[in-house]
Amino acid sequence: MKIALGPRPVMLMENVWIPLPDGTRLAAKIWLPEYAASDPVPAIIDYIPYRKRDGTAQRDESIFRYFASHGYASIRLDIRGTGDSDGLFEDEYVKQEQDDAVDAIDWITQQAWCSGKVGMIGISWGGFSALQVAARRPKGLKAIITHCSTDDRYADGGQHMGGCILTDTVSWGTTCFVMMSQSPDPEIVGKERWHSMWMERLENARPTMTDWLTHQRRDDFWKHGSVCEDYGAIDCAVFAVGGWGDGFSNAVFRLLSSLDAPRKGLIGPWGHKYPHVGVPGPAIGFLQECVRWWDHWLKGEDTGIMQEPMLRSWMLDSVEPAAHYDERPGHWVADPNWPSPHVSPRICRMGLGRLSQQPLPEATLEISSPPTVGIAGGEWCPYALGGVGPEHPLDQRLDDGGSLIFDSELLTEATPILGAPVIELEISCDKPSAILAARLSDVRPSGEVTRVTYGLLNLSHRDGHQDLQPMEAGKSYRIRLAMDEIGYTFPPGHRIRLAISTVYWPIALPAPERATLTVQAAASHLHLPIRMPQSSDIDLRAFDAPEASAPMATTVLKTGNVERFIRTDLVSGGVSLTVKRDDGLVRLDPIGTVVGHEKQLIYSVAENDPSTVRTEVYERFDRGRGAWQTTVQGRTVLTATKSDFHLQVDFDAFENGERIFCKSWSEKIPRDLV
Repeated sequence: MKIALGPRPVMLMENVWIPLPDGTRLAAKIWLPEYAASDPVPAIIDYIPYRKRDGTAQRDESIFRYFASHGYASIRLDIRGTGDSDGLFEDEYVKQEQDDAVDAIDWITQQAWCSGKVGMIGISWGGFSALQVAARRPKGLKAIITHCSTDDRYADGGQHMGGCILTDTVSWGTTCFVMMSQSPDPEIVGKERWHSMWMERLENARPTMTDWLTHQRRDDFWKHGSVCEDYGAIDCAVFAVGGWGDGFSNAVFRLLSSLDAPRKGLIGPWGHKYPHVGVPGPAIGFLQECVRWWDHWLKGEDTGIMQEPMLRSWMLDSVEPAAHYDERPGHWVADPNWPSPHVSPRICRMGLGRLSQQPLPEATLEISSPPTVGIAGGEWCPYALGGVGPEHPLDQRLDDGGSLIFDSELLTEATPILGAPVIELEISCDKPSAILAARLSDVRPSGEVTRVTYGLLNLSHRDGHQDLQPMEAGKSYRIRLAMDEIGYTFPPGHRIRLAISTVYWPIALPAPERATLTVQAAASHLHLPIRMPQSSDIDLRAFDAPEASAPMATTVLKTGNVERFIRTDLVSGGVSLTVKRDDGLVRLDPIGTVVGHEKQLIYSVAENDPSTVRTEVYERFDRGRGAWQTTVQGRTVLTATKSDFHLQVDFDAFENGERIFCKSWSEKIPRDLV
């Protein structure tokens, strides 16, 4: 990473209060180009709840000082009730959050240092915020950069996938609940106010994951904040960015195909990280691309960015399966729009263990997967890549043994795909509720199997996610399942494998009973989106090398570590996956605050009984400086019966090592065909 700055000197405004109409104040940190008061500049906003002063401070300093040095007022804004902002936190993506953003943008555009033009940028929550606020059309908002986000909160917001409940509901739900309960900083809000503000937050705190678990269909709860409900509401320019290793990459393709506003897409090999620090690499000069985008839309300069192809994608090369990669080999391709004229379908027919472009003999096949299939699946979203990993899928032979598999012949030429592989199956099921999981993999000549992409479908959601219908035993159904979008080149001498299972744990909670699917292979097909190389790919403009401004200076007081292991109990037949993450203790040198974070996940299930599934999450955040020493911690346990989910949440807060608050919640949530 090259440390670099633009031509303009920058001044840091550690805290600026942005007043809202109801009297609430939002806390902002602003990197401002010098002389902006006499030479107004556009503003760029990142609007998230992750504590501007001591949560995202290291990352923010490296990004927003860089933007400011290129002539932009760069603003990190804490959402109401989080960090140092006034008010109380409700839940993710509520209407109040959007209302506040619209009011804050109005205030910003009226400042003497602002030219009246505004952009928004963000990864994850910040990417969600940018899309949702863009749909509100605040005056002055001209362009956004949304990274690792989604247009559809139900489709891939972290709680559901194909109508299945992801265990990330509990993992992220615990993080969200505990993180938002932290204390404001006394140096910002005042030594007389901070404690009463904190106690008010603690009294208000509740595990909103109970709402997420209660709303198991795609109802109004999930439609709110999903800009796919009205793509036409967004009229500003949208730069959608993602990574193949991330859980939100499908949104890039939906946004490009559905928006009417000016738009561009970029998708690389990365996990849940900005591309200039992206892992797996190669990282790129993403901040330079951002400046080109901002200069075009906020300053009216001709940077050439809108004359380039709409979508640039990293085509992954074949690799051996591994839990972590520093780099993913491949190459860049570009498409003029999406759907792309360079992509064409290829139909593969299915037979007894085979995939072929030629007709195959009829075969009736059954599968009833043990509840442990999916143990080699890695994480739904690799949040920690580049940090403490490892989170990628392992060799898929661990899961293929409990799946129906269909292999192609040895490939005689490279087979590149870009888009969403789709399966169409003729099936029947002996249970009213069941999961269909499909994995597309690369089988190496030596036998290792690398997962390329996958998809899940709760079969009661086969006709949509609102009006559900149980499966009728003995009845035949035509099922369509689109896997996650992917760019990948299968090399000659390898095989393409389709694997079908009725479980994909611990990524998704299993169905209440072990189901058997019967597949009529001759009536079933795999559709591959083939993208052959184009001559125009060779002449693509190369990305610059990554650069950023220097991050905030820190001192590591205790190094972090990670443990990740699978355990099989040969007596009980139970299987568990345990992840222990300790981020250590780090002092943020300019402000003297010491921060720490620990998280532990334990997923377990009995070998032959999906109703024994259990998810346990422990999370702890430490913040302190001198006499101000605070800790919040939570423990969540989710178990299930055939009819209900049972959620137990325990929460504690500590000041100077003494517990000052504790509360518990116990919820019984009926299963709704899930």
